[in-house]
Amino acid sequence: MIAPLRGAPTSSLLARVAAGQVGGVILLGGWSSLRATAAAVARLQQVSCTRRGTPLLVGVDQEGGAVRRLTWAAPTLAAASMRTPSVANAQARAAARAMRAAGIAIDFAPVADTLSTPRSFLGTRSFGSDPATVAALVRAFVRGLQGGGVAATAKHFPGLGSAVASTDDRPVAIARSAAFLDARLAPFEAAIAAGAKLVMVSNASYPALDRSGTPAVFSHTIVGELLRRELGFDGVVVSDALDAGAVAHVADEPGRALAAGVDLLLYSRTSASEAGYSQLVRDAATSASVRGELAAAVRRIDALKSSLGLAC
Repeated sequence: MIAPLRGAPTSSLLARVAAGQVGGVILLGGWSSLRATAAAVARLQQVSCTRRGTPLLVGVDQEGGAVRRLTWAAPTLAAASMRTPSVANAQARAAARAMRAAGIAIDFAPVADTLSTPRSFLGTRSFGSDPATVAALVRAFVRGLQGGGVAATAKHFPGLGSAVASTDDRPVAIARSAAFLDARLAPFEAAIAAGAKLVMVSNASYPALDRSGTPAVFSHTIVGELLRRELGFDGVVVSDALDAGAVAHVADEPGRALAAGVDLLLYSRTSASEAGYSQLVRDAATSASVRGELAAAVRRIDALKSSLGLAC
């Protein structure tokens, strides 16, 4: 369970960490200094290590440009302004140095979506409209981050470049053909080939890939078959925000995401993360399949922590 953190950890969040109800946090809002960021992360890790014997996963949306939670840190450029692989790599390396100094081990970046309409809500968050160009820049960004000891996250699989509305706000269906969507998987394939440790799955639905119209985050066809089996990704799969407008109405979100092949369940609101944890506990108590899916997710998460050198 990935819970939101918007400032110094509250006593209630620390209690949840101590009780094992939180496996990590995502830093949201604006963080204006290295000192404040590092202090918040250190306090959480102290409680997790003392009470649970294992470190938390700490991540942040540090894409650059408009999506830059650490206002004091790189990337200073938006993806659309990183026009060459060398620039993307340098920006990512600088970001990694800053994040590791603050105790952050995961960047929920880069955006691997290829713009497919001038009305895309992503705007400058994408590297561009040509899949091959986007793939080269994504590859360079991933290598820059991970060369600096920070895990990269290719998002939003299998692609949001055709969306004109954000899944944060409402349900979104990508009405494109399978051939069209497959041609835009190249940046995700490049990220996987470069060793990206995480992939974030979209909350949109893709009827051409899964005829049921199930949002990708709940689709075993898209996560288990396309991402894991066909593309060969064996790292950690993280959801987009499960309390987003596109999927917040779906019953039993945590269990359905796990069944699809998702490992980390991300929430942007505290109350939603608490409800998600409670639902997952109830599901695990009554379902052997959920317990098995949890065990598989924990194995991949433990491998991620080990690869990042995270230990108490």
